[in-house]
Amino acid sequence: MLRSAPSPPNPPMPAPRPAANRNGAELTRANRDFYDSLWAGAKLIAPQRFNTWPLLRELAAAAPRRLEVAPGLRPRLPLHGSCFVDLSPVALRRLQAGGADAVHGTIGALPCADASFDLVCALDILEHVADDEHALAELARVTAPGASVLLSVPLHPAAWTAFDDFVGHCRRYEPEQIVALLARHGFSIERSAVYGMQPKSSRLLELGQWFLTHHREHAMWWYNRVLMPLGLRFQKPLRWRAGLGDTGGVDELLLRCRRPVPAPSR
Repeated sequence: MLRSAPSPPNPPMPAPRPAANRNGAELTRANRDFYDSLWAGAKLIAPQRFNTWPLLRELAAAAPRRLEVAPGLRPRLPLHGSCFVDLSPVALRRLQAGGADAVHGTIGALPCADASFDLVCALDILEHVADDEHALAELARVTAPGASVLLSVPLHPAAWTAFDDFVGHCRRYEPEQIVALLARHGFSIERSAVYGMQPKSSRLLELGQWFLTHHREHAMWWYNRVLMPLGLRFQKPLRWRAGLGDTGGVDELLLRCRRPVPAPSR
């Protein structure tokens, strides 16, 4: 009895990689599709509920001129007395209803005067824009000398997952890359902390992406009403270290940066 030759094994799927070749329009569309759905079913969360609050409460007390870029419905700066810039009409309406000064704009074209802020917060944003050099140039333009800037960035391109692509990320950063990028725009990293809540299980990420793709409304309901409250409840205090610290195995870093005061001319 003749037996057919066994079928060759399926070739392994190539590992996903950062989509650095996506243009600005594609990234804007991907981000709008994801975040419009997210914010439509979300509630505004007070900044006091995040583990960033102890630091930002201290910094905000000494900085009357404050800006947060693209907070969505997860602002980290105090709602009253801060300026918020966001692209989402849903987020803007709810921020304004909460008493915030919120205006439409993007990190690439901030509707703000030069050197007008002493504290700037831009979390989970640089990895979403096609031109991060221009985005940082805009942040540098609106920050005053001596200003504190809080940023968060995902690390290690080799750790890229399909979920990064799904939520509109353009890149992950090598540690030395983000240091050099910030330095080119006059920012120095003073301290950092491990940040973010990405699950370690790739199967869990795949399951979450499948639900977001095929049952988005249901998935967003679970995220906003179950997963997000659980994440807030079990988040750990931030542990700060000088500079970048050890970045091995770190998925995302929160960076406390400073824009130095120029030395007086003689």
